[in-house]
Amino acid sequence: MRWNDRRRSDNVEDRRGQSSPASGGGNLPLGLIALLLRTKYGFVVIIVLVIASFMGFDFNSLTGETDQPPQRNEQQSALYNEAADFSSVVLASTEDFWQTIFAQAGKQYSYPKLVLYTNSTTTQCGTGTKIMGPFYCPADRKIYLDLSFYNEMKHSLGGGGEFAQGYVISHEVGHHVQHLLGITDQMREKQQMARSKAEANRLSVKLELQADCFAGMWGHFIAGEGRIDESDLLTAIKTAQAIGDDKLQKQQQGYVVPDSFTHGTAEQRKTWFMRGYNSGSIKSCDTFASSSLN
Repeated sequence: MRWNDRRRSDNVEDRRGQSSPASGGGNLPLGLIALLLRTKYGFVVIIVLVIASFMGFDFNSLTGETDQPPQRNEQQSALYNEAADFSSVVLASTEDFWQTIFAQAGKQYSYPKLVLYTNSTTTQCGTGTKIMGPFYCPADRKIYLDLSFYNEMKHSLGGGGEFAQGYVISHEVGHHVQHLLGITDQMREKQQMARSKAEANRLSVKLELQADCFAGMWGHFIAGEGRIDESDLLTAIKTAQAIGDDKLQKQQQGYVVPDSFTHGTAEQRKTWFMRGYNSGSIKSCDTFASSSLN
């Protein structure tokens, strides 16, 4: 993906290296998380440990780690700084794209902020932690990203790549667009009236797949600028599939529970991303009106 000559966004808040005043004891070590995820009741144990962390338990005493962040060498710092620079460019491109889409509909687009942080940070949606992955908080209209997630993408979520990383950010921007259009609130109201948890989850899937479609629309815009090629597109598709509920559940617990899906299957995520990518039109992204999500 060609991006260096594009403008940077002014809506990036860099909190890297800052400790969260809301965090209690030591952060839950990633090595411990990975080990627990391989066990039968790993998710349950992780929830208990996260609660204990918020209450002040210091997990560093279990691992021999200190509260001080590890010293990064110059090469590592340069890589993270480049990733931050890239993220700023992607955010700027989403600003340009959605400003145009909203203007065409006679609306004003309000920019979200992108918060870069390390390990944990405070948000108006509660404490954000790196184990949550990138997320959007509608209460403060901010997207939260620990840049180490890019490494996780590279090693276990489809192989990463710059356009795939851009897809992740544009997906969260898609949630911001849903918030501005009132779609998120409408979905929450429907969830409150749902007759079962499975029905509420299906509504969540529709919201997430629409955000994937919105990310595809952004991809269509970037492709129109001649900034990506076929290999870039394939990396985004691989990432979309790698974070499908069925793929993740199969990896983590050995089996899938469709009624518990909240983001969509691998094929659904690919399908809706490509709908947005091929059309570039918001009309093609109405998952709530679609009779089939496949």
